[in-house]
Amino acid sequence: MTTILIIDDDIEFCETMESLVRRMGHLCVTAHTLKEGTGYLEAHTVDVVFLDVRLPDGNGLTALPTIKKSPSQPEVIILTGQGDPDGAELAIQGGVWDYLVKPTSIKQTRLSLSRALKYHEEKQVETPVALNLDNIIGSSPAMRKCFDIVAKASVSKSQVLVTGETGTGKELFARTIHENSPRMGNNFVIVDCASLTETLLESTLFGHKRGAFTGADADRIGLIKTADGGTLFLDEVGDMPLSIQRSFLRVLQEKRFRPVGQTQEVTSNFRLIAATNRNLEEMVEKGEFRRDLLFRLWAIHLELPPLRARKGDIKRLTMFFIDRLCEEYSVPNKGFDVDFFDTLSAYSWPGNIRELFNVLEMAFITSGRTRTLYAMDLPSHIRIKVAKASLNLGTPDITEKQSPMEGAHPQITRILSETAMEIKHQFKGRIPEIKEFKGVMEEQYLKELIRHTGGNAKKIMEISGLSKSHFYTLLKKKEISISSE
Repeated sequence: MTTILIIDDDIEFCETMESLVRRMGHLCVTAHTLKEGTGYLEAHTVDVVFLDVRLPDGNGLTALPTIKKSPSQPEVIILTGQGDPDGAELAIQGGVWDYLVKPTSIKQTRLSLSRALKYHEEKQVETPVALNLDNIIGSSPAMRKCFDIVAKASVSKSQVLVTGETGTGKELFARTIHENSPRMGNNFVIVDCASLTETLLESTLFGHKRGAFTGADADRIGLIKTADGGTLFLDEVGDMPLSIQRSFLRVLQEKRFRPVGQTQEVTSNFRLIAATNRNLEEMVEKGEFRRDLLFRLWAIHLELPPLRARKGDIKRLTMFFIDRLCEEYSVPNKGFDVDFFDTLSAYSWPGNIRELFNVLEMAFITSGRTRTLYAMDLPSHIRIKVAKASLNLGTPDITEKQSPMEGAHPQITRILSETAMEIKHQFKGRIPEIKEFKGVMEEQYLKELIRHTGGNAKKIMEISGLSKSHFYTLLKKKEISISSE
């Protein structure tokens, strides 16, 4: 029998929902705290969870990852008494099926539950896709989410849009999708839209006939035709000129195009994967990118996380790349000193994996024939930035004779004071590791920020400089509820 779990502290509401669920022919179980609900999930099979946001022992959104990862991997429907657009965004990003605001109609609740159950049932019988991920290193939650999308994209015929910062591996993921698809035996054709002029891009994509323009000494098959039966990868598609976007939209729709200087159209059965590090939605609003083309590209969206959001993968990436260098240079495998990984983890990696690999190669060369890599082998600019960051996190020594915080904003003084007390209590006089210290500082800062702004999300973003997604990620990490501050 299908089991529905309701996690809500409103007893009257739970009774109403229990009656509705049982009339639909399902088993209903209620829990009034997160601890009770997550405990039930660990021991029982559950198909759908109705989850309240504000519960006596915490925020439902904070527990969302734990609920989603429980053994039966249930679908989650948020049912909250106070709707919050930012909370809805965070919930959807966390993979909830629906976000409903109380009071909701019985019809809407039944419909949402029925659809969630159907989706869950079909997902259970879905044949797992055996992916070849030989060239991708990572096991963090952010990467596992990417692998799920890669699996779906590999068995699909739809266009894929890969987004992410420079150096996150967009081309590697695009190639992985191709190599796991039925088109793997055909060409994977790369077009770098950022390096081509408008005239050259049209000729490169569509091809040209001899004499079509100055320098066209022979017929040339375009890259779109070269990708016939395979995959066409448009790298940095955000840099494609508007005039070409219009022509390319028709190519996507019809799979037909006319080479430059030719009167007859030719066809190409290609699968498109596009990538960009730019925000195409913002470009659309500015008139720099066609809205209709964006809709065509965005059938499947794969957003790659920056390296700073998957620091748990740095050690594996490092070991993989250094082993490859050892093999390439025919030297014995190298070991790693603890401070080597500590320094790598403390750096922010604005250039992502590309920067990591460049830094590791420099460290490898610097280490020479030694058997162990030390932090000293890393480039000086990396060690300097890490050192400065650690010094900036230090608690100032405030005395009567020297008051570096004199004149500071009272909130800053209070944060430092409360943090010092928390450190004294939590670490019992010992000096904490930098990660522990940073965690305490972050928590105190977030609490003061919420207190100062009254929980106003817009003001919080303006003051902190954080993006909305980053702010709510920190709240989840620290298990802080805006309403509780």
